[in-house]
Amino acid sequence: MTTTSVPGGSTHLPLDQPLSHALREGTREVHGEAEGMAFIEALMGGRLGQDAYTALAVQQLAIYAALENAGATLRAAGGDHGLVFDELTRLPAIESDLAHLIGPDWAARVELLPATRAYAQRLTACSSDLTLYAAHAYTRYLGDLSGGQVVKRMVQRHYGVPDQGVSFYDFPEIHRLKPFKDVYRERLDALPLDDERRAATVAEARVAFRLNQAVFAGLGERFVAA
Repeated sequence: MTTTSVPGGSTHLPLDQPLSHALREGTREVHGEAEGMAFIEALMGGRLGQDAYTALAVQQLAIYAALENAGATLRAAGGDHGLVFDELTRLPAIESDLAHLIGPDWAARVELLPATRAYAQRLTACSSDLTLYAAHAYTRYLGDLSGGQVVKRMVQRHYGVPDQGVSFYDFPEIHRLKPFKDVYRERLDALPLDDERRAATVAEARVAFRLNQAVFAGLGERFVAA
């Protein structure tokens, strides 16, 4: 099997494997590390409070604003190759959640972490680069469609957050999640990327998880350490 090194990690990318498979395997380690962050473990374990979940939603606001603006720009230029789906748009749902969790004046009360600002700045570059966009969109959206559903259940179970505060995790235009995820992976695999750009996509996906870890670390300093 022919492979190439993935920058930023020890994983090797099998060039004869679909990109979706290479992304999954190439990010397996860093994905597990992100899930094991102290903030996430405490939040999912019911050891924090609704304010911690709200702070997470605030960070997601900036992250998805940047990601979805990048996707819209890329699609408008004809460069997304079908990877931007309207059904996945999260920004309106996050804004609705924050209006419920914080109040009608939520926009004046949000506070972004430095790590979140850095993450959003990285995402801004996706608007002109399909390689970057594919990496970050894969990391965020497939995560929302998979592990995000567990997050929703745990938040509602532990903190009593009503449906109006977790609409971020609802996809009303997607009636069956698994078939949609299969289509998304097919679109990833069909992207016109050569071996170098495929490897760069996997490397950028690892960066995405590291950026996410930095956000979790910042939230952990605020809530877990307290």
